[in-house]
Amino acid sequence: MGKQVLGLTPLPLAFSIVFFFFFFVLFPSVSSDEASKTFIFRVDSQSKPSVFPTHYHWYTSEFAEQTRILHVYDTVFHGFSALLTRQQVASISHHPSVLAVFEDRRHQLHTTRSPQFLGLRNQRGLWSESDYGSDVIIGVFDTGVWPERRSFSDLNLGPIPRRWKGACETGVGFSAKNCNRKLIGARFFSKGHEAGAASGPLNPINDTVEYRSPRDADGHGTHTASTAAGRYAFRANMSGYAPGIAKGVAPKARLAVYKVCWKNSGCFDSDILAAFDAAVNDGVDVISISIGGGDGIASPYYLDPIAIGSYGAVSRGVFVASSAGNDGPSGMSVTNLAPWLTTVGAGTIDRDFPAQVILGDRRKLSGVSLYAGAALSGKMYQLVYPGKSGILGDSLCMENSLDPNQVKGKIVICDRGSSPRVAKGLVVKKAGGVGMILANGISNGEGLVGDAHLLPACAVGANEGDAIKKYISTSANPTATLDFKGTILGIKPAPVIASFSARGPNGLNPQILKPDLIAPGVNILAGWTDAVGPTGLDSDTRRTEFNILSGTSMACPHVSGAAALLKSAHPDWSPAAIRSAMMTTATVLDNRNQLMTDEATGNSSTPYDFGAGHLNLGRAMDPGLVYDITNNDYVNFLCGIGYGPKVIQVITRAPASCPVRKPLPENLNYPSFVAMFPVSSKGMASKTFIRSVTNVGPANSVYRVSVEAPASGVTVTVKPSRLVFSEAVKKRSYVVTVTGDTRSLKMGQSGAVFGSLTWTDGKHVVRSPIVVTQIEPL
Repeated sequence: MGKQVLGLTPLPLAFSIVFFFFFFVLFPSVSSDEASKTFIFRVDSQSKPSVFPTHYHWYTSEFAEQTRILHVYDTVFHGFSALLTRQQVASISHHPSVLAVFEDRRHQLHTTRSPQFLGLRNQRGLWSESDYGSDVIIGVFDTGVWPERRSFSDLNLGPIPRRWKGACETGVGFSAKNCNRKLIGARFFSKGHEAGAASGPLNPINDTVEYRSPRDADGHGTHTASTAAGRYAFRANMSGYAPGIAKGVAPKARLAVYKVCWKNSGCFDSDILAAFDAAVNDGVDVISISIGGGDGIASPYYLDPIAIGSYGAVSRGVFVASSAGNDGPSGMSVTNLAPWLTTVGAGTIDRDFPAQVILGDRRKLSGVSLYAGAALSGKMYQLVYPGKSGILGDSLCMENSLDPNQVKGKIVICDRGSSPRVAKGLVVKKAGGVGMILANGISNGEGLVGDAHLLPACAVGANEGDAIKKYISTSANPTATLDFKGTILGIKPAPVIASFSARGPNGLNPQILKPDLIAPGVNILAGWTDAVGPTGLDSDTRRTEFNILSGTSMACPHVSGAAALLKSAHPDWSPAAIRSAMMTTATVLDNRNQLMTDEATGNSSTPYDFGAGHLNLGRAMDPGLVYDITNNDYVNFLCGIGYGPKVIQVITRAPASCPVRKPLPENLNYPSFVAMFPVSSKGMASKTFIRSVTNVGPANSVYRVSVEAPASGVTVTVKPSRLVFSEAVKKRSYVVTVTGDTRSLKMGQSGAVFGSLTWTDGKHVVRSPIVVTQIEPL
């Protein structure tokens, strides 16, 4: 409703609604005192008086008396960020040139075998056709980089692309010499972070916590950058686990690092937006952003700087990959929902690090671990569960919650949640425990990830955890030992949807299926910082060149690297065409040739879990047909969801006009279909879609359609059912009508039923998921 009002009101009222909604509804806790906070202002760039040579001069002259400007934005976004009191914000908000204002928010990171698992092979296919991503530039928004790692060597790379206009910024522990022909740029953005009252200024020297420079004190950025584009590194491993040759998806692509996230304090909107501005100006081709909302609120696009900044990038031909978030398996948990973003969930690969819990009654329960220290060597130890006390902090093994008299010399069961997994092990170790069993709760189900624990430890699923707890409660002398099995390849089934991977439906605009696809995101080996140990804990004195991490943060750079390969092989493809190639060639089957399963439940997964499917680069290079989307198409989509011209301008920079006849948002030329029938419908209901496909395969081609109906009682008709392409005709449109009897339609557990539509010419298979659901009318 609010969006519809915005679409019909003139500028002053439109702004007032935007400002009131965001400032007073989303942030009701903002006090009326004079405490300053950072705010981002969207300004109509065309309002700049000609007397000012630049927007910076205008902003400082017009607003500097009231505030200290932090960032000036002039590429993907027009405006500035500043440190202000609430009263100052109210005053500036009434300036006639101000289109919108929103408070700076903190976001969180969504924390090598995976290239082969994606279908990449040496000297063949996409690696060969793209020359391993040579000369494509990937910008990574993260925690920085540890430049000395072998993954960032420039050995035998050619000169830096002439179009590159970026910089190698210097700072604490980082000089111009740390950049090379591989790592061609590095910047850091700290003004928003430092202005935040909760963060405070960064220490000007390295205090083992953070570097005021592009250097990575956290490890996350080094990991994601090397996943996307790391060079070949032989004899790679993490303390003996996952041995082999580490390499990124696009080993010869160039890297530019934009440090927007800071250890222990997250990533701020104002800094992220400044990085988008810089990266597009610098000349990147791909942006990888493994960052998402930290407050659980899905903001409208005009109030979401990641959506705004990414639109500015995509509208200039820059592909942007983003992580879907780690709040799965809950439904509607997916983040980064803008339709111009490529949103990536996480799946497993066919490699695992098994461990076993061997109980005193000789039962063996399976788990995982990356523990690499002294083994227990089969010795049995007493087993204790602190949760028997009934105190929640005890069962979670929170800091100072364990009584050394109760756990010393024993293996302790700790419940997952509320604190980092590795931190629980440290609590057990400090209390004198000899080992830990980390048990999932119901919310995590059977989903497991490995950790490089500081003591012998094994993670187990909810069922195994319950079995162990029952054994303790029914045994007079419960004992156990832990056995670590190392690295195992050829695991089946794989891929499996990671339990933590965020799920659909799309909470903002369910007409757009999110996530778009999934990629490897569980137990991924990649480069690591030398500032902290593999657990990231300050007390971890170990140092390792590589680390193994899990999260949609790890899945996102796989798609970023894949986009670089496709951009190198097809330099004329748009970001939408690249995404389409990935989505329509994605696989929904695992290595048993069965539908992928959900790790959380063990049941079959759905497009709400995996989008179009799992990234398959063996086919993405030659998709046959692509669904392209223009900037004007995105504007029409925004008109269709009720945004008015002035609100759209907040996102697009340029003034927008909506068609007289309101566009239908479901007609955005997306490679998926979501048919939403009203709950109130008590009979036959139908939804019609219009799509256009562009032939990027052989000029003279004929495609025929086939449909997998979502459920009995649902019919899908496609007209025409045959598409003929020639040298003269490269683009064709078709109409899809989905019809169902809502009286007999039985929705699945997710509230939807699923099918697919596929075009094929006998060689290419161009598949799109179909979702049918019922919703309450807005």
